[in-house]
Amino acid sequence: MAYLPQELIAKKRDGGTLTSEEINFLVHGMTNGAVTDAQISSFAMAVFFRGMEMDERVALTLAMRDSGDVLDWSHLDGPALDKHSTGGVGDNLSLMLAPIVAACGGYVPMISGRGLGHTGGTLDKMDSIPGYTTQPDNETFRKVTEACGCAIIGQTASLAPADKRFYGIRDVTATVESIDLITASILSKKLAAGLDGLVLDVKSGSGAFMPSHEQSEALAESLVAVANGAGTKTSALLTDMNEVLGHAAGNAVEVATAVEFLTGEAQDPRVREITLALCADMLVLGGLAPEAESLAKVAEALDSGKAAEKFSEMVTQLGGPGDFVDRYQDHLPTAPIVIDVPALATGTVSAMDTRAIGNAVVALGGGRTNPADPIDHAVGLTHITDVGALISKGDPLARVLARDEATAQEAARRVTAAINLGDAPASRANVYRRLAPSAGGV
Repeated sequence: MAYLPQELIAKKRDGGTLTSEEINFLVHGMTNGAVTDAQISSFAMAVFFRGMEMDERVALTLAMRDSGDVLDWSHLDGPALDKHSTGGVGDNLSLMLAPIVAACGGYVPMISGRGLGHTGGTLDKMDSIPGYTTQPDNETFRKVTEACGCAIIGQTASLAPADKRFYGIRDVTATVESIDLITASILSKKLAAGLDGLVLDVKSGSGAFMPSHEQSEALAESLVAVANGAGTKTSALLTDMNEVLGHAAGNAVEVATAVEFLTGEAQDPRVREITLALCADMLVLGGLAPEAESLAKVAEALDSGKAAEKFSEMVTQLGGPGDFVDRYQDHLPTAPIVIDVPALATGTVSAMDTRAIGNAVVALGGGRTNPADPIDHAVGLTHITDVGALISKGDPLARVLARDEATAQEAARRVTAAINLGDAPASRANVYRRLAPSAGGV
């Protein structure tokens, strides 16, 4: 049935509930150009202020998923599983998670994004590896996933094209911060990957995408409910982002810490707890292990070195160096300027403005404020102190890796301003809550 876009926009503007047929019409028009940019922005603003019912969120997600190709992994001898993070600073968990789950018998066809704003992007990190192809053709993507059990690549133009147009318009019309639209945007791309199970890592804290714990929790609940309503078994962990995850932020530096984690050379306890918790949930969703045994199984896959082998295979098959895991320091780009950021006083690290730390990396050239901005993969921060650490005056708060002295000093200034010394902070959980894939979504 044909509709007039303006009538559907008016219906939502006035607080009405759109049918799945009406939503399908709008999304089809986004894809083929029949709905104009002005109409899309008006629809987004109407949803921003009026919201959507759960059935509308599910219908919008499915319509955007089905606007392009939907991959099929039914021929595999194991479940197709994936994880999505809402973004943070120092969040390189995907690089460890994919090979760990692959080492446990799952398949992880991970379609990742680039960083924007203060959060880093998994794809930008993988681009630090010389020769690694982050945009392979679909046939190569399938072959590598089948051979290695995992492949970390970027979104192709044929996956959820309606979302690409819709998000581009939302980005310039102040309608990004809508839980209804964020939910559909995230899930349409992930569900187009043809998954049997999905685990969501929803961040909460000063470095998270959502500005408050309550909003992070609401987003997690929406994502789980809509994904399960759309037919994909999905759970979520609400995890802490009140400080940098691990001790590095940047692109090449986070790849280095991922390799060190996989080989056992160095493992941050917070990173290990959250990574293994996400992996264990993926195994449960995929039927690869009962809940009581899942954590031990993923820990064994990591500690035995099997996951490191999977990562090495994936890098090699996607064009990276065959000896990357053994000689990652020789292959990753390095920055010419290295300075430590000294503490200006003695005290306890009481809090960290994690978003400001992420913006320090952006100021170095390691992130982007515009999607077309180039990335300097070598720059970043390492040896970032922990919240709760006892610091003496002159001790390093972090180490800056920069392209030149001016940007190094600017990053050092930002780091100093972002780390507060004061009273000992209250203890925080690394995982605040788990949302199970129940029929109701939570």
